[in-house]
Amino acid sequence: MIAYDGWDREYQENRSAYLDIFERFMSQTNYENNEKFEENFAMRVGREYCVSVASATDALHFALLAHNIGKDDEVLVTDFSWISSSAVVSMVGATPVFCDIDLDSYHMCIESIKRMYSNKVKAIIYPHLFGNMTDTTEIQEFCKDRGILFIEDAAQSLGSSLHGIKAGTIGDCSVYSFNSNKVIAGINGGGVVLTDSSKIAKRIKTIRRHGKDKDFSMLGYNSRMYVLNAEIINQRLKFAERNQFKRQKIARTYNEAFAGLPIAVQEMSNGLNHNYHKYVIRLLDKNTRKRVKDALGASIHYETPLSANSMYESLHSRRDACTQSKTASDTVLSLPIHAWLTDDEVKQIIDIVKDTVNDI
Repeated sequence: MIAYDGWDREYQENRSAYLDIFERFMSQTNYENNEKFEENFAMRVGREYCVSVASATDALHFALLAHNIGKDDEVLVTDFSWISSSAVVSMVGATPVFCDIDLDSYHMCIESIKRMYSNKVKAIIYPHLFGNMTDTTEIQEFCKDRGILFIEDAAQSLGSSLHGIKAGTIGDCSVYSFNSNKVIAGINGGGVVLTDSSKIAKRIKTIRRHGKDKDFSMLGYNSRMYVLNAEIINQRLKFAERNQFKRQKIARTYNEAFAGLPIAVQEMSNGLNHNYHKYVIRLLDKNTRKRVKDALGASIHYETPLSANSMYESLHSRRDACTQSKTASDTVLSLPIHAWLTDDEVKQIIDIVKDTVNDI
């Protein structure tokens, strides 16, 4: 089976740099001070403040807490994403409101957002799924007119931009992930919250450290990114643009190879600089998807609509009909795409997909 991330190959390519990082780490005594990393990352993205935490799930969770989202509030979420997108809403005592998606982009659908809105809605968590960005102007204006907090889930979209506007810069606050399956990964995950509010940044810093400010002023969590992890992320950021270019080249090869076949690829806007966190295809039906998946050993993102998970049998939620998210969950498949794929491996992937689809 062809690897999905290639970090083992990346390590061999940069082994001496990683050994130097480990040596520096073991020679110091402060394992928690990431202020320089946070300053540099905020500057890289174009936000005033960056707060590092243990995971992007914590980042979303703390963003809600810092904005006082809780009991009796509702939060608009997609029905097609990783479980963190909705679970964090329940964690703060609020109600997730599941919205359907546009089947071509896999992004939250404005019509569904409008249908599911109520005066209890206080926030929206909007993900740029698979690294893709689309025009969110109408959704942003809808939220602004109603005083809805726009949390931009950029966990999968580091490096993506639309018409020069970077992912992570359009929300009231935004979140990135450095989990092992992301385009930039730490050695034990990690995440960040970005904001232009000094008040919100300070509150999240308090939350991540057991609620400690001058004293323990509130309930909090132990959720810090350690220096070694930040150093690994910094090392990998040095080659982010080069590696993104390589993924884009592979994506173009896939696009050309699958043209004319009964395969749908994710719709992209003009002016998009796509990071290709994932290359996702949509097949005719669930059985076709299974045959290609088994032949390739591929992954599915995501096999179950969020609202269909059994946890929501007991947790309070609201949902739209979400027929499009069900179709996506039944038919999408993620193909390997990373900077260390060889030309032979790309050809092998294409041949397997084409042969399997043509045999059906």
